[in-house]
Amino acid sequence: MESDTPIGVGTIIHRRNSRSGTPVEGTMEVVEFEPNRSMETVIREGPAEMRARMTFEAVNENQTKITTVIDIPGMDESMDKSFIISRLERSGRNRKQLIESET
Repeated sequence: MESDTPIGVGTIIHRRNSRSGTPVEGTMEVVEFEPNRSMETVIREGPAEMRARMTFEAVNENQTKITTVIDIPGMDESMDKSFIISRLERSGRNRKQLIESET
């Protein structure tokens, strides 16, 4: 992050993605943030840009349902999505593991 302030709208997080071999520098800008409810970011890596939005919904006292929606404007129906889907699934597993390790 560019500052030590809490995450909020306008926060810029610098990223380094090395999942596909060659590291790609990028940023993630927070464009929506409602604590304990939702967060949306615009992710820019190299020439690619995508939007990611997560919502958090309390199921009960000890469970939260997290829904993630990814929008990749440059991707059309004819493109092979298997690579990106596998990476998103891995990210979901990583988030789950991190969250569960906090309890």
